Amino acid sequence: MNDPRARARAVAEEALRRGDPVGWFETLYREVEGDWTRIPWADLAANPHVREWLSARRDRPGRRALIVGCGLGDDAEAAAARGYRTVAFDVAPTAVEGCRRRVPDSRVEYRVADLFDPPAEWASRFDLVVEVNTLQVLPEARRPEAMRRIAGFVAPGGTLLVVARGRDEKEDPGRMPWPLTRRELETFADAGLHEGRFEDFLDDETPPVRRFRAVFQRSPGSTT
Repeated sequence: MNDPRARARAVAEEALRRGDPVGWFETLYREVEGDWTRIPWADLAANPHVREWLSARRDRPGRRALIVGCGLGDDAEAAAARGYRTVAFDVAPTAVEGCRRRVPDSRVEYRVADLFDPPAEWASRFDLVVEVNTLQVLPEARRPEAMRRIAGFVAPGGTLLVVARGRDEKEDPGRMPWPLTRRELETFADAGLHEGRFEDFLDDETPPVRRFRAVFQRSPGSTT
């Protein structure tokens, strides 16, 4: 199978039949044997919508950032370059090892961790949490829990940035990656965050893809 996206779907569908929503990431990363061009979401550059957002920020250096589902680490490196003390995690050990090999002198702390069973010390710890395209490859039934976990990482006064494919409620989600709806994102509000800014736009891919970029914040002094 030469189509990376089709292969990713096949590996994911097999794992989902076994009731495993995240184990297929390691299977796919291991299967490509270091040829990262065969990972369909690995652009080997920071997500442009994250990079643009970070460039507009004026946070003081040393604030703490967490990158969810970091893949090969490009968004994490972008955050570190902006002065964040950055932790990045992925459920796939091969992906995390790929991050370390790609940038051996990185300032990012790369960790293997499961979003559904994260380290307890990450609760309410991070000034910035970045979630890009992880939710859209999770089954709909598992997304609310994933969103609550992500929200739980945000420190009082902290910010969550979410980038994902988007769709209207009545649109067919199609095959993985499954676009999110605006209503789904309200789960972050239910988890104690409030929406700061929401953008709904077409990107510059060919053909264009509808994207959501949303910013959520936790009030200073609040707890999860």
